[in-house]
Amino acid sequence: MMGKGIFENRAYKLSAQILFICLLMFMVHPGPLSAAGECPQNRKTPTAPKEFLTLQNPLPLNDKTLKAGENLFQIQSKPITCKTCHGVHGDGKSDPGFESTPPARNFTCAETMEALSDGQLIWIIRKGSPKTSMFAFPSLSENQIWQLIHYIRQFSQK
Repeated sequence: MMGKGIFENRAYKLSAQILFICLLMFMVHPGPLSAAGECPQNRKTPTAPKEFLTLQNPLPLNDKTLKAGENLFQIQSKPITCKTCHGVHGDGKSDPGFESTPPARNFTCAETMEALSDGQLIWIIRKGSPKTSMFAFPSLSENQIWQLIHYIRQFSQK
C-alpha cells in the first residue's frame, strides 16, 4: 500500500490555500502597497512664490477645456502622461510598474484639492516638486497647464 500523496497532506493543502490567497491579493491590488489614494495625503510640498499663489485659472470651465485637459492628462503630456503616476481616475493609484515615494497626489480628495490654489498647481506642474517623483513639464504651454488644472479638479467633484 502506498503512502498518502502530497495533495492529500493537510499541511500542504493549508499552505497551498494560503499561497493562493496571497497570490490572489497580489494580482488584484492595483499597485504597490502605499498611501496612494489616501485622503488627505500628508505632504510637505514647497509653497509656490507669492506671485503664483494669487493666480486663478483664466480659462472657462466648459466641455472644450475639460476635453483638452483630459487629452493631456490621459494621452499627450510629455515626457510622460499624467495618468501613469496619478492613475486613470486621478486617485493616485498609478500604473503597477510605477513606484513613487511619496505616492502620487490623489486628485479625488476634495479636502486636498480645496487647499491647493490654481497658482500652486500651475507652479508645481511647470517646475516639479522636489523630493517627489513629480518632475517639471516645461514643454506644456500655460494654456495647456490651465486646461490640466480644470481637468484634475473635476476628479474631486464627482
